Amino acid sequence: MTIINSIITWVMQKRIHQIELFMKYPHEVQFDIFQRLIETAADTEFGRKYHFKEIKTAREFRERVPLHHYEDLFPFIDRMMKGEKNILWPTEIKWFSKSSGTTNARSKFIPVSKEALDECHFKGGKDLYSFYSNNYPDTHIFSGKGLAIGGTHQANEFDLNENSHYGDVSAVIMANLPFYAQLYRTPSLDIALMDEWEDKIEQMAQSTIQDDVTHFLGVPTWTLVLLQRVLEITGKSHIKEVWPNLEAFVHGAVAFEPYESSFNALIPKEGMHYMETYNASEGFFGIQDQKDSKDLLLMLDYGIYYEFIPMEEWDNEEPKTITLEDVELGKNYAMVISTNAGLWRYLIGDTVRFTSISPYRVRISGRTKHFINAFGEEVIVENADQAITAACEATGAIMSNYTAAPIFLEVGVKGGHEWIVEFEKDPDDAQRFTEVLDQTLRQINSDYDAKRYKNIALEIPKVHVAPAGTFYKWMKNRGKLGGQHKVPRLSNKREYVEEILKLL
Repeated sequence: MTIINSIITWVMQKRIHQIELFMKYPHEVQFDIFQRLIETAADTEFGRKYHFKEIKTAREFRERVPLHHYEDLFPFIDRMMKGEKNILWPTEIKWFSKSSGTTNARSKFIPVSKEALDECHFKGGKDLYSFYSNNYPDTHIFSGKGLAIGGTHQANEFDLNENSHYGDVSAVIMANLPFYAQLYRTPSLDIALMDEWEDKIEQMAQSTIQDDVTHFLGVPTWTLVLLQRVLEITGKSHIKEVWPNLEAFVHGAVAFEPYESSFNALIPKEGMHYMETYNASEGFFGIQDQKDSKDLLLMLDYGIYYEFIPMEEWDNEEPKTITLEDVELGKNYAMVISTNAGLWRYLIGDTVRFTSISPYRVRISGRTKHFINAFGEEVIVENADQAITAACEATGAIMSNYTAAPIFLEVGVKGGHEWIVEFEKDPDDAQRFTEVLDQTLRQINSDYDAKRYKNIALEIPKVHVAPAGTFYKWMKNRGKLGGQHKVPRLSNKREYVEEILKLL
């Protein structure tokens, strides 16, 4: 296995030269992607509707093709789900990524073309290993197996020809991996793709204990559930006693910082590396390419064309978009994508902040629908994650999950924010936890600080400590257990908070 590991590492590192090309010529690469997308889809129903054959510039594209939410594209996707072809994309769509989101209960079905699988999702998977091998040339990651928590998939009952499937994006990827990639992953697909979540965690834990796991991939929250079960079964004190060659965790979907102390408690730091990716049902967008920085390199050659909406434009009836040439450091943008699976000027719902423009690197700053702005305080998820991390560090706490919402003004009652936090390790001083949470928010968000001045609009946050298992129970009650389902961190409404308070 040592020879195989060396060969694979060498192959992975060769890709770095291609990546350096789009880092050097980002605008040219993106324009080439743009041209290929509209030329490929010119004879689709969507391409004919918006006269793709006449579009020569990005400006013409913006003027002709409107921005689309999922609801706008749903009539096209619905027909594709029923087996119609050449609607949004010319090649046959056999897979759809099912995403329930976190703001409404209705499922979304995102088309996944063969091009999207090969040129985006699989390419992203290869590239994360390329970056890892380049950053850690002495790695032995390929000498063992990668443990990944998958979702589930099923036959598409809407397709009269029974020729397509849908499922979580992780399940779509796992089900289509080439045979050689299957050799380096665990557990077996029949376990990894089980649809009963609690039973799956149990069987994954039982079946992987004897494997030589060198790395795992997944969402931090659900990975912790699995690791804790592994330790319960084995009776070991930490995970490296189970998997001594473990060296990496590739994570995504939620911010890692609030969970870092939890992982450090389970896995000795020495020789352990953490790597973030930005992957979603709609595509693979970014990878942490530097070992000394958590910024994500925006991957520009995956068949995705990017536009960005400055957040001051967001509430406009027709918000203006800009391309990479015009983005500015430190500003928040809503991301707009056009993809090689037929998503056209699609509002993915994420906001990003550029930390570098040469090359283009970003941090995920939040969601367009996940924020608190009841009083003009404009608190985003990135702010909340930073504040709760600082509060945990100051009080020795380890956070498991949290959510927050506004307390609206009433007669005789001032406004504020109400937080529900579940801990693995409680803070040594609950009042101090709340104070640091508030102080950090004031330091990093001037709008919040202004509203907190002398308690004029906002009082100090109200923090509830939830018993262990509260968020798990809430997600289960909502039918939202699974790797693709995430606890909504912030909401400008009180629906989620009120539901959870009833469980306390």
